[in-house]
Amino acid sequence: MQKKNISQVLLAAVLISGLNFFAPVAASAAGWGSITGKFVFDGPVPERPVQRKKGDPNVKDAAVCAADTHLGNDLVVNPDNKGIQNIFLYMRRAKDIHPDLKESKDKTVVFDQKGCTFEPHALIVRTDQKVIVKSDDPVAHNTHTFPIKNQAVNFILAPKDREGKEVSNPIPEILPMQVKCDIHPWMTAYWFVVDHPYAVVSDADGKFTIKNLPAGKQTFRIWHEKKGYLDRSFNVNVKDGETLDLGEIKYKASDFE
Repeated sequence: MQKKNISQVLLAAVLISGLNFFAPVAASAAGWGSITGKFVFDGPVPERPVQRKKGDPNVKDAAVCAADTHLGNDLVVNPDNKGIQNIFLYMRRAKDIHPDLKESKDKTVVFDQKGCTFEPHALIVRTDQKVIVKSDDPVAHNTHTFPIKNQAVNFILAPKDREGKEVSNPIPEILPMQVKCDIHPWMTAYWFVVDHPYAVVSDADGKFTIKNLPAGKQTFRIWHEKKGYLDRSFNVNVKDGETLDLGEIKYKASDFE
């Protein structure tokens, strides 16, 4: 009887130990900090080429797609402050994630089509989010993705489809992937699928902010569609409880060639 009791005690101890083993592990970062900065074009602001001229009858679905003049969007520099838009800044992997950011608050992100142009042109999407592809145009569009790891999609979107179609990307990608409309071949955009919150796209002023990063030395990658990698090892020393201003990060015309 005594041996049986001892065995039961040992079994209970093993079970409790096992439960503790599989219990969620608390975040191990020494602290959390944020970074901010601005990508700036070093030199004369490049002119954006005309992609579609207003009223051009040779443009497919010209009544919609050439209702206005559209400029190329593969390198967008703000003429007022030289800020570079649509640069991806991201951590390749994230060992520690702030408790508030482990899951995305917004479970969907919208990818729209207006005037035969994708909006936004550059998009961060996490693996726990769905992309809702919509169209505001009175003509049909096609959405074709070119991932490395996820399942590609290629579907027609009906005119004025405001309900949209849902796209899942459950696997983090290595690089931003191109998205195209095969019906209107000038329509391109880029999605970057990540499994953590530490990725951002620079805004119309070239500015960016990433909050609640693990404190300590962190390595980022900087990527743009014209060049690919602008920097594969951009190191930042994140400080606990502080927002580190990285100032202006400058790139010349030759950096995009």
